[in-house]
Amino acid sequence: MSTTITPVEPAEPLPAPGGRRWPRRFLRPGAATLSGLLLFASFPPRPLWWLALPGFALLGWTLRGRRPRAGFGLGFLVGLGFLLPLLKWTGEEVGPLPWIALAAVSALFVGAVGTGIAAVSRLPAWPVLAAAVWVLGEAARARFPFGGFPWGKIAFGQADGMFLPLAAVGGTPVLGFAVVLCGFGLYETVRQVLAHRERRTAASTGGAARPVPRAAVAVAALSVLVPVAGALAALPLVDASPEDGTATVAAIQGNVPRLGLDFNAQRRAVLDNHAARTEQLAADVEAGKVPRPDFVLWPENSSDLDPYRNGDARLVIDDAVDAIGVPTVVGSVLSPDTGKLRNSLIQWEPGSGPVATYDKRHVQPFGEYIPMRSFVRIFSADVDRVRRDFGPGHKVGVFDLAGTRVGLATCYEAAFDWAVRDTVTHGARMIAVPSNNATFGRSEMTYQQLAMSRVRAVEHSRSVVVPVTSGVSAMIMPDGRVVEETKMFTPDALVRAMPLRSSQTPATRLGTLPEALLAAIALGALGTVAVRGVRARRRPAAHPED
Repeated sequence: MSTTITPVEPAEPLPAPGGRRWPRRFLRPGAATLSGLLLFASFPPRPLWWLALPGFALLGWTLRGRRPRAGFGLGFLVGLGFLLPLLKWTGEEVGPLPWIALAAVSALFVGAVGTGIAAVSRLPAWPVLAAAVWVLGEAARARFPFGGFPWGKIAFGQADGMFLPLAAVGGTPVLGFAVVLCGFGLYETVRQVLAHRERRTAASTGGAARPVPRAAVAVAALSVLVPVAGALAALPLVDASPEDGTATVAAIQGNVPRLGLDFNAQRRAVLDNHAARTEQLAADVEAGKVPRPDFVLWPENSSDLDPYRNGDARLVIDDAVDAIGVPTVVGSVLSPDTGKLRNSLIQWEPGSGPVATYDKRHVQPFGEYIPMRSFVRIFSADVDRVRRDFGPGHKVGVFDLAGTRVGLATCYEAAFDWAVRDTVTHGARMIAVPSNNATFGRSEMTYQQLAMSRVRAVEHSRSVVVPVTSGVSAMIMPDGRVVEETKMFTPDALVRAMPLRSSQTPATRLGTLPEALLAAIALGALGTVAVRGVRARRRPAAHPED
């Protein structure tokens, strides 16, 4: 009797502990996390803006050719590596839960971007399309939910970078697009160089030499060269010269009695600090130590006592403004009998008192008002520290201060493109960003916000003055240079003649158009991928047995 033995393919051996397979499983997730950490390290206070380029190059390697589902997971890891350390200041006084929740929700947007980049990475000119997808993701995060949270836009890490002039061309979307494109272009250039070496090696050993894909090589080169050339070409738009003379501005930093959320418990002390520092400035002016300012800027929350309802607070402000003898902008909290509180800036004239107000238009969710209060209370009792919600204003803030039209964006508003641009299109020749960072202690938050104001200065070619309760207050030229700044938690007064400008940059005139065009490119590419996928599923197989 004969026996037929059917050969069986040997089973793939199980990887031994310490073998080579398990590290490969974590290679791309590790690269994604490292990519996010590089993006974080490119942000202030570190002057390492250029780390964004290898960060995106590594992201390109991580996502190119991946399936969309894997792209989401890898993108989410990028978002966590980037935003968890970047937003650590949000948990400075309320613990880790709100910080981690905010970073995780924001990272979901980066995960969606990872899905999109993986999807378009097989298309021609993929670095351009992938960079447009990144801008689309930033645009969505800047609008949803609760009005959006644009903190961490790639453009805000480029205040010291070579690409900064592009902010004057198309605002933060074009600046961010250029950085992302250059990073992806660097990866694609390296990939093409390595592929070319493989072809040469194959040809030298007698193998079949594939033709060089010239279009792919051109895309790789142009993805690096065009952003660099564009930044150089935009340099003439970065101009700090005065067009309408100068205005001598004083920024008051009165300091706070203590750090943390409870500094408001000593609201009168905060007001007295700013009044005293203003009166000291008046004495220095009389002594000839500093020039007399044309107007004075106090920070946000410099008088959380409503001067319309509190006679003592009004008297303190009156005395300080009369002492310096020039218009003064006072940050206050107004508490009407009914309705919501107002985070307001008040134009205070010597001898006349308050003559105009600007109510902050974009109030901060979970900081100045609590959405879904009863639900959020389940996770954190700190929501009840905000006992009465703030409501938004509706008018653009431009004050006429001694003949100078000054645009106003209060603290958090500096992160939103529209909030700053509106002031310039309404005639502002200088921008002020009164802020209060005392809640966030000595964290990196104040430096991140200062970088935003530097980008805004170049974007709209305007001087920007940033008075802050506890630091860092600063004077920023229209070319983004910081020419005066204070130390943190130190009473001080900055006085300087700042250039006034009235011309508008292309970014100011174009508004949201560049962002809309980049978003349309991204959506077109994603639509193309979706249509191809549907057609591929509907196409009958060439060989049914397959």
